[in-house]
Order: sequence, then structure tokens, then C-alpha cells
Amino acid sequence: MANRPKGYGMTRELGLKIQSKYDEALEQEARLWIEAVLGEPISGGSSEPLGKDQFHAVLKDGTVLCRLVNAIKPGSVKKINVTKMAFKQMENISNFLTACENFGIKKFDLFQTADLYDNTNMPQVLNGIYALGRKAPKVGYDGPTLGAKEADHAPREFSKETLQAGQAVIGLQMGTNKGASQSGMNFGKTRSIHD
Repeated sequence: MANRPKGYGMTRELGLKIQSKYDEALEQEARLWIEAVLGEPISGGSSEPLGKDQFHAVLKDGTVLCRLVNAIKPGSVKKINVTKMAFKQMENISNFLTACENFGIKKFDLFQTADLYDNTNMPQVLNGIYALGRKAPKVGYDGPTLGAKEADHAPREFSKETLQAGQAVIGLQMGTNKGASQSGMNFGKTRSIHD
């Protein structure tokens, strides 16, 4: 077949916009973290960023990701498939995502299986790896960390007087028009009544 572009029109524009968000510095940081957690290089031991396509090739079968969650919390993924069959590789990715959800990572922080397997949204794959890096200390992992520390729950307590004082304030969004009215305004043709 001829060399065809992946999409046309809006599909192509959206694809290009998604791919433009890929950051090699974030990829490098995530890759180094994965290697530190696993204790071995995942792609030749180079210190240079792999780039979107090579990073995708390393992660595509899902084995690295499954080993990663098992290193963070042993037994998170029961069976890691090592075959070249597409549905088994996608099963590995799905098992990784399920383990992440079991850790408490929100679904919107993760990616879809097709985002990684089909190389359609690698920036979201990086976001998912960073979400795992933030959540790892919360599930008992005390090794290397990735990204900013996840915030703890911080409930606020207000006195009864403070709450009552807040009820007396009328916000600007709640209906002040500062003396303006609609008198003299009409939209379109006025209605005339004839006898």
C-alpha cells in the first residue's frame, strides 16, 4: 500500500495536537524512575531520551509496566504474558491499569489501552506513569519517587460565627446589577396592537 497519512481533516489536526504535547524531558525522568524501581535498564542503558516512538516500543507489550507495579506492590499483577500476540500484550496493559486503579489512582489520570498499544496518545501514557509515581508512596512503596508529592486530605473547620458572616455577603454573581435596568431596551421589532 502507499504511504498514507493516519487521518484527514479534524482527526489529523487532533492527532497532531496530542502528539505536540509530548515532552522528552518528562519521558526521560519517567524512564529513569522506571529503571531505578526495576533495578535494571529498560532499553540499552542510554542516558539520552528515547523519543516517543522508541519509548512506545519499550512499553508496548506491557511487561515493563506490569513488572513496575509488581515492584511497587508485589502481587499486583498475577500473570505477565510474554508472548507476541496482540491481545495478550493488551491484556498486560489492561492488568497494569487495573492495578493502578486498585492503588487508588483516578481513571482520568490514567490512559486507555489503545493509547499505548496503538501509539495514539503517548502524552497521556506519561501522565499515567507520573500518577503511579505520585501514588506509590501512599501504597507503602519507600523507593525512588517520581514527580511532586501527592497532597493529603486537609479538612477545614470553621467556627459558627465565621460561617454566619459568610452568609451575609452577597456575591457579585448572585444578582446585583448596580442600578442598571432594562428600561428602554428592545430586541427586534416591537409589538404593535391595532384596533
